[in-house]
Amino acid sequence: MKKKLKGIFYPREKVRKLLLMTKFSFMMLFFCLQIQANGFSQHTRLSIRLHNVSVKQLFLEIEKMTDVAFVYNTNDVESLGTMNVNFTDTEIEKILDFCLKDKGVTYSFVNNHIVIKKSIFAQPQVKQRVITGKVIDKVTGEILPGATIKIKGTNIGTATDIEGKFKITLGDEAGILVVSFVGYEKVEVTPGKNENVEIALTPESTEMAEVIVTGIAERKAATYTGAVTTFRADDLARIGNQNILQVLKGIDPGFQVLENNDYGSDPNKMPEIQMRGASSFTDMKDRYQTNPNQPLFIVDGFEQSIQRVFDMDMNRIASVTLLKDATAKALYGSKGANGVVVIETKKPEAGKLKISYTGNLNIQGPDLSSYNLCNAAEKLNVEYRANKFTSLSGHQGQQLLLDQKYNFYLEELAKGVDTYWLSTPLRTGVGHKHSLNIEGGDEFLRYSVDFAYNNIQGVMKGSGRQVLEGGFMLSYRYKSLLFREQFYVTNSKSKESPYGTFSEYARLNPYWRKYDSKGNVVEILGNYQIANMQGEKPIYNPLQNAVLNTKNENEYTNFTNNFYIEWMILNGLKATGRISFTSQKSEKEIFYPRDHTMFRQQTSDEEFFKRGLYTMGHGKQFNYTTDIALSYNKAFAEKHLLLANAQWSAGESKSSSVDFSAQGFSNDKMDYITHAMQYEEGQKPSGSESHSRETSVLLSVNYSWDERFLLDATYRANASSLFGADNQWGHFWSAGIGWNLHHEKFMQALKVVNLFKLRGSTGYTGSQNFNAYQAVSTYRYYEDVVYDNIVGAYLLGLPNPELQWQKTQDNNIGLDLTLFDRLDLTFDYYIKNTRNLLTPVSTPPSVGFNSYTENLGKSQNKGIEVRLNYRILKNAHKDLFLSAFATGMHNKNKIKEISDALDYINKERDDQKSESNYDHEKDKQGTTKPSVRYRVGQSMDAIWAVRSLGIDPGSGEEILLTKDGRKTYAWNADDQVVCGDKLPKLSGTFGFNFEYRGFGVNTSFFYRLGGQMYNQTLVDKVENADIQYNVDKRIYTDRWFEAGQAAKFKRITDPNYFTRPTSRFVQDLSELQMTSLNISYDFRHHKFIANSGLEQLKLMFYMNDVFRTSTVKTERGIDYPFARSFSFSVQVTF
Repeated sequence: MKKKLKGIFYPREKVRKLLLMTKFSFMMLFFCLQIQANGFSQHTRLSIRLHNVSVKQLFLEIEKMTDVAFVYNTNDVESLGTMNVNFTDTEIEKILDFCLKDKGVTYSFVNNHIVIKKSIFAQPQVKQRVITGKVIDKVTGEILPGATIKIKGTNIGTATDIEGKFKITLGDEAGILVVSFVGYEKVEVTPGKNENVEIALTPESTEMAEVIVTGIAERKAATYTGAVTTFRADDLARIGNQNILQVLKGIDPGFQVLENNDYGSDPNKMPEIQMRGASSFTDMKDRYQTNPNQPLFIVDGFEQSIQRVFDMDMNRIASVTLLKDATAKALYGSKGANGVVVIETKKPEAGKLKISYTGNLNIQGPDLSSYNLCNAAEKLNVEYRANKFTSLSGHQGQQLLLDQKYNFYLEELAKGVDTYWLSTPLRTGVGHKHSLNIEGGDEFLRYSVDFAYNNIQGVMKGSGRQVLEGGFMLSYRYKSLLFREQFYVTNSKSKESPYGTFSEYARLNPYWRKYDSKGNVVEILGNYQIANMQGEKPIYNPLQNAVLNTKNENEYTNFTNNFYIEWMILNGLKATGRISFTSQKSEKEIFYPRDHTMFRQQTSDEEFFKRGLYTMGHGKQFNYTTDIALSYNKAFAEKHLLLANAQWSAGESKSSSVDFSAQGFSNDKMDYITHAMQYEEGQKPSGSESHSRETSVLLSVNYSWDERFLLDATYRANASSLFGADNQWGHFWSAGIGWNLHHEKFMQALKVVNLFKLRGSTGYTGSQNFNAYQAVSTYRYYEDVVYDNIVGAYLLGLPNPELQWQKTQDNNIGLDLTLFDRLDLTFDYYIKNTRNLLTPVSTPPSVGFNSYTENLGKSQNKGIEVRLNYRILKNAHKDLFLSAFATGMHNKNKIKEISDALDYINKERDDQKSESNYDHEKDKQGTTKPSVRYRVGQSMDAIWAVRSLGIDPGSGEEILLTKDGRKTYAWNADDQVVCGDKLPKLSGTFGFNFEYRGFGVNTSFFYRLGGQMYNQTLVDKVENADIQYNVDKRIYTDRWFEAGQAAKFKRITDPNYFTRPTSRFVQDLSELQMTSLNISYDFRHHKFIANSGLEQLKLMFYMNDVFRTSTVKTERGIDYPFARSFSFSVQVTF
């Protein structure tokens, strides 16, 4: 056996060997199904040698060496005398037979309990009554195997079996049963005349009930010094059922899902996430594999992508733990700097076969309340006042045409034309989600099978996402070994709307018709006058594209296999081995037919036959991770508790992708790339490839003395091929201390204090979320140049062999407090310093490259987090519970150090804003939006603009202030100063949870106080509004038209067409959102549940994004609108 374990715990480097090991474990797993085991405890073998010990001392020694617990009457055992014990590798059953022989007592095994009773021949015969019953979880209704039932005042008792049932014998006198279970509140029950009772235990709310799951090792919350927040499945279900990322946003202020105003509620866009602020420069994303501030996601101990977590079935999730400070994050060393999200899925439970089904009907409705566009009459009046129907040259012929155009639109208005274009590409999305779980087994073999299907219908017509997921988990215990195999397959398909982007419709004038008198789509709505008298171009109706064979689809298939083995070497000493394989293939197809409006301007003979564009892409990715760990858990001398872990891990990641585009399609029905005439002009197939390896060593210790004084220490050394040869190893550590004041004698008199823990930590973590090969030289072959039959190569970019880890030092001070067993308070103050930030360094033109990547920047985040929970009502007898919660967060960031290269980037952006005569929409956005500017001592979220005194009533022009305070009409980039900060002064959540006899109501609100935002809607739709398209109504009321008028916005005819960033558009932002409402009813109190064979029946209604109020009115959802969601859900368990 030792030889096999050696092979498992010390795998060779080659992946082939690891694959063979997994196959071997499968074979052994199914072979073990044939083994008939009568029990676990009685066959456990021990080696024990004791001299002159009592029977009670013998029991204590056996308890220390095994997982069994003895249940007995103290008086019965203390009178049994002493003995000498000497056994080697002997089963417990034989040891007890020898030691208890002729002592007048008997024993029996009940799960992992050994019940000692007096022999019936040694007891006087009395009348007895047998009490039977079941112990369940009061919240979930689940059975509780292994719960302890004792007769009060004695040590006589028993334990529930795998079905949660028990049987205990009482005498004639009325007895009281004391029922307890780890993680639940102890209760006392008087059976009275009842001979069958059902006992419901309530989960504890104190720290004793909690276990911190870190993804590497479990820690007891009472003795842990890290800043962590754990949410159980029930906590998550109270907030929502969309996806786990949206739920966490509504429940923890430190988990920030950044609102994307462009993509709104697009079901196919991955959110950007931060924990405790941004540490890296947010607009350096081209140097990173994903969002540079994105936390690490761990699922069942292994790293997963945000895409997989986004598509994950929430019904599979047992708990989510957020690791926030150095003590918690240092376990992940080089990857934990941005925080860690640890997700644990549900493990199969012992018991009879259980089938659970959850079905959801999901409805999404578009939210257009933020749009304030002109109607047809208002828009025509705006154009008239802006002299759009007046010839600037005074030419009579031209004026006659403009009069005819104006009169035509007046006639259209008289006919009732007032097209509401916003609703044209939208719908009420009706989707559905289904989840099926089958599980069962016993204490040796457990299994679960999961299936899930999620059909999300977006509010843009034709947009949606379909996710199909399935897998199984097998767990087998054989003596001191535990094997667990987990395999899951996920397929996700996403479709974008053929109607295009929402912004295409939001800008169309309401006096244009969608359809002509025959019901056909109007192809050309009007003509757009190009600036500077450069002619005009047609404005096409985007509805035409919706009826074409347009395609924009993405799909990926992910295979994940996790294998886990555990060996309990000795009592308290455990070895584990894990290996995970992930393989993913992805595809994309984008097809714009030849008649798409984007090709309508290609009218020349040469261009005409190149109309239509088809893009295909293929990608694949393979990762494996393996680790071997040794953990030791020992309580000694009654007051000392030590938990220690040592782990070695290794991993490899490979990915590649290929993209190619072709053009020239004969008609719209030829919708595959093979029908194309040629590759896209000037383009060739392109692709990318990445390959990296890593390894690490981890040591961690958790120590507590009398559960009063606490210590956590972690050291991790990581090596990665992403970095230069001289800096491939990074060293990360953390240390945390804690003090449980409520265990001190001087606090014992304060009965109102149930928990009072102080904790502090410091340490370093890293980030290696970089693009591969930035530290090494990479080359590409010349594709079109051959010399003497030899193909040459050229350098793609300057390498930096000294590139090293981005490091973050976290300092955290925290407080955990519980008062009156009702009020829970958690407070954390943190300072997070990050150095070695990736920074582009500019190089002379003679080098041939603009820049290369270097570690130069430093940043700091500083803030507080507060969590409050108050249990207002708590009456288990009446099944009545009411609690309220509130959270708050304040965070500030600051740039501590930058390179000269960032000054160059600042200058480039300033020069772009200073130039004039921009016509292209992209250039316009770059000119009018404030840029991220890098200045030491300033926030990365600072809003840079020129100070404004408002609009001059005499001329309608804006009065600006230079940096030295002089008035001017001219905008100058050198006059930009910090006019605001996008970070709020305080943000958080609050709400309440209510439950009475199965009926529940849960709410959650999000608030934001303070901070500013730059109102781009006022810039784009009012100040810089293109009058040829529809505009915000505020242009109709608040814009300057005549001398002496007090106005908020400049005159329409201002020659400086683009308004550069000024403080006039920086507005204070405070908002309140009702993020979720959940109403549920559990039928657990109804008799028909038990009579029908159902274990649980629960109905739920969810509503997300119920309402939102804000001090700033701006358009939300530019390319894809925001939506409110409603969900009707049913949970059934058989």
